[in-house]
Amino acid sequence: HVGYNERDHIRGDDSWKSFHEVMCLAKEKDVDMVLLAGDLFHENKPSRKSMYQVMRSLRMNCLGEKPCQLEVLSDMSENFQGAFNHVNYEDPDINISMPVFSIHGNHDDPSGEGHFAALDLLQVSGLVNYFGRTPESDNIQIKPVLLQKGNTKLALYGMSNVRDERLFRTFRDGKVKFFQPGTQKEDWFNLMAVHQNHHSYTETGYLPENFLPEFLDLVVWGHEHECLIDPKYNPEMNFHVMQPGSSVATSLMPGEAVPKHVAILSVTGRDFKVEPIRLKTIRPFKMKEIVLSEEKEIKDLAKRQDHRAELTRYLMGIVDELIDEAIEEWREIQDGDEAEEEVPKPLIRLRVEYSAPGGGNYDCENPQRFSNRFVEKVANTNDVVQFYRKKASASRKVNSAAEMPEESVLAQLAVDSVRIEKLVREFLEAQNLTILPQNSFGDAVSQYVDKDDKHAMEVFVHDSLKSQRKHLMSVDQAEEGDIMGNVDQYRLEQEALFAKGALKRTKTKVKPKPATWNSDDDGSWADQPIATIVSEDDEQGGDDDEASMVAPAKGRGKAAATKKAAAPVKKVALAKGGRGKKKVVEEESEDEDILMIDDDEEEESPLFVKPSAPARASKKPAARKASPAKRAPAAPRRAAAA
Repeated sequence: HVGYNERDHIRGDDSWKSFHEVMCLAKEKDVDMVLLAGDLFHENKPSRKSMYQVMRSLRMNCLGEKPCQLEVLSDMSENFQGAFNHVNYEDPDINISMPVFSIHGNHDDPSGEGHFAALDLLQVSGLVNYFGRTPESDNIQIKPVLLQKGNTKLALYGMSNVRDERLFRTFRDGKVKFFQPGTQKEDWFNLMAVHQNHHSYTETGYLPENFLPEFLDLVVWGHEHECLIDPKYNPEMNFHVMQPGSSVATSLMPGEAVPKHVAILSVTGRDFKVEPIRLKTIRPFKMKEIVLSEEKEIKDLAKRQDHRAELTRYLMGIVDELIDEAIEEWREIQDGDEAEEEVPKPLIRLRVEYSAPGGGNYDCENPQRFSNRFVEKVANTNDVVQFYRKKASASRKVNSAAEMPEESVLAQLAVDSVRIEKLVREFLEAQNLTILPQNSFGDAVSQYVDKDDKHAMEVFVHDSLKSQRKHLMSVDQAEEGDIMGNVDQYRLEQEALFAKGALKRTKTKVKPKPATWNSDDDGSWADQPIATIVSEDDEQGGDDDEASMVAPAKGRGKAAATKKAAAPVKKVALAKGGRGKKKVVEEESEDEDILMIDDDEEEESPLFVKPSAPARASKKPAARKASPAKRAPAAPRRAAAA
């Protein structure tokens, strides 16, 4: 998450300092490669400062005269796309001693004209090997990068971030296919990096572990920020899952308060071991939650008058204790002279539940005013304390006037820890939308805010109105009184389709840039209101049509950007098996076998059905120990996972 909060005068350098520490550790431990499971950058369009710090650290630690001992056995043109479709350490013009392999996450995913990601810039500069791309979210083929060192063979799988609901549906429909090496399948250690929700926040808004194939040995799970560095064994799937977490705290939540680690993964044959290493440059963070009615010293204050000063002093005492604990913990993990350095100001979060069940009221000070009392002691001077009440169960009220969500809901929402769609949903639940679908509305706002898509809202409103008009025109002889009922019913249908992942997100289409347009003087053509295609005449080509090729513009030696159609995908027939069970199907090809996951239903299932977890045949876990094998000829492979 390089670039997080970089404009903060206290915490602005935290993200790149922790990244630099990770890279320096990798070089110090003499690892063979570094594996990143997404979100290298916090922003979709990282600033020049963020890009500079990342490229600086990569150049300082990855370039060198020491030869890389990893041999690539797979077709690199299928693993790495772009102008340089090969690993950087085999480029004759660059001396790479420690390669970095990375997938993209939900923060630094491809977007905009040309569909480039920040990782594309690092790959074309020869600093990163960007793999695991997902050009088609509804038809995913995952081919491993096959690496070998001595007698140890590593099949490195990568699946970059895809919207969780859509990925769930793609797996459920059997349209995710995994490839395996065509020979000596039992000799390969299968390692996979993913970047998805690990927990079921919604019914389909996550990636279940049992959706992944059983032949995997270890899954490095990105996206989740809580550091669970010790691999956890899944007895059903017979593989281990490691969750390294983020290297910088991007929200003041309990999961971020867990000590941050990276891991040295040593692979020998089919066995592996993990060596956790705690990061030392991480800003100390302490969090505590209290319930005022359960605190012996102040539980009776609610029934007294003018007790704000006494309550404030009590809470300040707790914060001071947390500050002392954070400083002491930071000094304990430092080595030698580093312990004598100036201690960074810690992050402190005190959550206070201030409802009074026995009657009365706790007179709490303004949260920001309370936080500002610790300006010289903490890094987060505006949100040290968070007051909230217990959630009160209440039925949804329909009101024409705009209403905000309950105070308890807002108190638990942190700007950096929730999705924009969730914030919009909490607000719109108090409203009564008539035409625009609620969940699609939140998605459009997310595109506008997170992906800097300036036309997302305009295109969403236009498409929603157009769809409603088309629906009303198709209704035969609708009475005037029934029009609003039809509109509301159609809106509910659209919301249901979007929730199931059956509707694709509308992509902003841009007209070809005029030959006379000067981007240096007139600004970016894509940012202009007149550049967006919103009229019906411009959309006759259909929503799924790719943007047409644009002829190079004359003048100043610049050419208009072009967009290429996705490469055709090889179709593979699916085998039928028992209903309700996933079956691994192998198909012989010239030089490799294909493994596919499918629901194996006798007949095609209805398009819109409530997904259910597929049953799996029970099997005994393989007798694999998380320790190095005692085979002398196999050369160990070491990778740093972050």
